[in-house]
Amino acid sequence: VTHPSIALSPLDQVAQQVLEDRRALEAVVGHPVRGLAYPNGSYSSRIIKLLPALGICYARTVKDTQSFEMPQDFLEWGPTCHFQKGLLELGEQFVSLKKTNKLYLMYVWGHSFELPEDDGWAIMDSFCRMAGGQADIWYATNIEIVDYMEAASRLQFTADGGRVYNPNALPCWIKVGQNAIEIPAGQMVQLD
Repeated sequence: VTHPSIALSPLDQVAQQVLEDRRALEAVVGHPVRGLAYPNGSYSSRIIKLLPALGICYARTVKDTQSFEMPQDFLEWGPTCHFQKGLLELGEQFVSLKKTNKLYLMYVWGHSFELPEDDGWAIMDSFCRMAGGQADIWYATNIEIVDYMEAASRLQFTADGGRVYNPNALPCWIKVGQNAIEIPAGQMVQLD
């Protein structure tokens, strides 16, 4: 609401700030808002513990990782980079990744008001031309990633690994050998 450095705020005021932000944003977008970016990069372990009770599933920090690893904790989600700090070099690395034995994520952050500064628009345009339109990249919102990873974690495999059941309303994909296999929502799939 007022964009305070929330780690310095009393916890009840943090809760009020988050809930008021949710109310205002939800009135605009018409659906639940389940994530946030920590204002001024400010947060603490107490705030991380509070957020799920406020309906928040993910929170972005300003601690750039310079890597393509999936976050360990979506409530302390460090982005790959700010768009003005190595975006094109990291973008080239990301686009060239061809390993399929793990998930990779490139998370770029920044503020729209920063784009006119230091060739921000040109940098972003170059990145989008380089990374856009790739058949093997999923372009997703934060909440789409969170929801998908939660759904994938709920897949139920038989003890022998021969079948998998998807209890979700969302299809999931797994890799078996060299094959990517879709597990449709609400279905059991034979894997062998």
